[in-house]
Amino acid sequence: MKKVIKLAVVFAAAVLSGNLHAQEKKVKLENSLLWEISGNGLTESSYLYGTMHMMCEDDFLIKEKVEKAFENTDKLALELDFDDPSELMAMQSMTTSTTPLSERLSKEDYATLDNFLQTKLGVKASQFENYTLIGIMSVVMFKSLNCPPKMYEVEFIQQAMANKREILGLEKVEAQVTGFSESYTDEEFIDQLKYYDISYFDEMVAIYKEENLNGLYEMITDEKFMDAEAKTIMLDNRNKNWVTIMPEFMKAQPVFFAVGAGHLPGENGVINLLRNAGYSVKPVLK
Repeated sequence: MKKVIKLAVVFAAAVLSGNLHAQEKKVKLENSLLWEISGNGLTESSYLYGTMHMMCEDDFLIKEKVEKAFENTDKLALELDFDDPSELMAMQSMTTSTTPLSERLSKEDYATLDNFLQTKLGVKASQFENYTLIGIMSVVMFKSLNCPPKMYEVEFIQQAMANKREILGLEKVEAQVTGFSESYTDEEFIDQLKYYDISYFDEMVAIYKEENLNGLYEMITDEKFMDAEAKTIMLDNRNKNWVTIMPEFMKAQPVFFAVGAGHLPGENGVINLLRNAGYSVKPVLK
C-alpha cells in the first residue's frame, strides 16, 4: 500500500499540471463536487466525484454526502487503476529515466531548468539526472505545498480495499504520458514549473472547499498553462474516452467515479457529455 500511495502522489503532481484554456461554450454548473448519475437504462444510481489530487492534510475533508454515496456503490473507478501491478510499474516509469537528463534536454532547456531549480529548491539540475520532467515537477509541487500531502484517490483506494471492492481505471498510464509528450515541448514544460507556488495551491483549495466547479474550471483553464490544441489532447479527448467506458462499468453494478474536478465542468466536461449521452446527472447538495 505504501508503494501505491507514493505513486499516487507522483500521479497527482502530473495531473495537476494539466491546466487548459480554449474558447468554448459556457456550461454553468451548481456548486457541488458530487453528482448522481441515473436513467438511460441504469437500475441503480452511480456517482461522480471531482477530486483535488493533492492538498494539505489540514485542508482535507470527505463530507458525509460523499461517504454515503461511496457506501451505496459496489465498485470504485479512478482515472488510473492503482490496483493493477503493470500500471503501478508504468507510473513509476513516468518519473525516472535511464538516459541522463543532461542528454535528453537541449543545452538551453537544461540551463533554464538548472537556474530554476537552484532558485526554487537550492539544488542543481545535476541532482536530477535520472528524473523525467514529470518527476521533477512532482518534487517542485511537494516543496511548494510545504505540508504533508493527502489525496482523495488514496483515501478511496484504502476504503475500497478494506471493503474488498473492485478498483477500475478509466485509462492507462501510457495514454497520459503520450498526452503530455504531444501537448508540451520541454521548454513549455519547464516554463510552467514557476507557476506552482503556495499561492497557487491556496487559491485552488479555497475554491475547491466552496465546491465551486465553475470557479475552479476558470482557474485551471488559464491560458498560461495550455493552448487549445493541448486542451483537446489532455482534457477533451480524455473526457470523451471516459464517457464511452463509463456506461459499461455502470450497467452491472453502481460505481463511484472519482476523477480530477477539472474534468467535470465545461462543454466537453464529463457531466455535460454524460447528459448528452442520455443520462440524468444531478448535483448532490447535502
